Amino acid sequence: MRLASYNVENLFDRAKAMNLDSWEEGRPILEKFAALEGLLGQVNYSDADKRKMAELIIALGLERSDTGPFVLLRRNRGALLTRPKTGGLVIVANGRADWVGSLELREEPVDEEAMRNTARVMNDINADVLGIVEVESRPALSAFNSLIVPSAGGDPFAHVMVIDGNDERGIDVGLMTRKDFPIGFMRSHVDDRMPDGSLIFSRDCAEYRIGTPAGATLVLLVNHFKSKGYGGVQASDARRKAQAKRAREIYEALLTEGIDYVALIGDLNDFPDSQPLKPLTTSTLKDAFTHPDFDDGGYPGTYGLCNTTNKIDCLFLSPTLFEKVQRGGVFRRGLWPGSRPKRWDVYPELTTERQGASDHAAIWVDLDI
Repeated sequence: MRLASYNVENLFDRAKAMNLDSWEEGRPILEKFAALEGLLGQVNYSDADKRKMAELIIALGLERSDTGPFVLLRRNRGALLTRPKTGGLVIVANGRADWVGSLELREEPVDEEAMRNTARVMNDINADVLGIVEVESRPALSAFNSLIVPSAGGDPFAHVMVIDGNDERGIDVGLMTRKDFPIGFMRSHVDDRMPDGSLIFSRDCAEYRIGTPAGATLVLLVNHFKSKGYGGVQASDARRKAQAKRAREIYEALLTEGIDYVALIGDLNDFPDSQPLKPLTTSTLKDAFTHPDFDDGGYPGTYGLCNTTNKIDCLFLSPTLFEKVQRGGVFRRGLWPGSRPKRWDVYPELTTERQGASDHAAIWVDLDI
């Protein structure tokens, strides 16, 4: 069987701030969004909090309206702010209980050719079991599977599943499997918490049990760890380390249960030698990239230009499962190859960076189970 993992970076709709021509353009917007969202979620607002909120709201283009170029402020009930006729903005709420609403990133459609390139990648890697990262929802993944995958010449998967996660931007983790690989028991870890009560997983560490035609059971832990994209370095590193620690605990509990075939897959937003991922890399999990029959295509990474520190997508396998690896590789035909020089061959339909299927390569292994 072929197991694969692919960060698709949304299929139909993507936050406008994440859909700009380059990541550097969108990053300041996402940082301000995250900072404002954190302040708005506090139980009580200090005077300093209110001043910072007002600054961020104005910086996000919401001074005159609740609809900005990249962000939408929903105010359903209560009073959060006023906009004096003389200009500026005043926060009148004293805490989260004073108003009901939310802060949301505005979305826009994904480039049509990029969408088809995503389908081409799925078709060409031809996985029996495909872990999906950054998908909007199960209906979106199901529609993509039934409509776009066949339009690009592929066969739809028989089973499609997404468990709604913790990220309000609609970037969840999911799973697609072929007819002979039914999805059985499923468990979400969205409510796993740190000692201070905060959520551990940014999205989820979704647990799926898959049956194989040979009668084996494969357990997948599909992950998408905290991004480095915005927020303080120390805080985001600590969050990823907590996620790695909890994922290791879940993995080791499965081994104790007597399950031999376990794979932790997805986008960990850090490279294996990083400190935040030490809980995983010091466990018994083995990196499929280290298998002698794994072909990385001449580049060590899986994201962007695929340098060493861009190896952020993973196929970590339990020792018994690692022994069953026949071969594996990194598939980059849907990933923008750079221009000076181009690093790898891509689809002829991929002529601009915006048409890339994703900023991530797909990764796969063939397993004899």
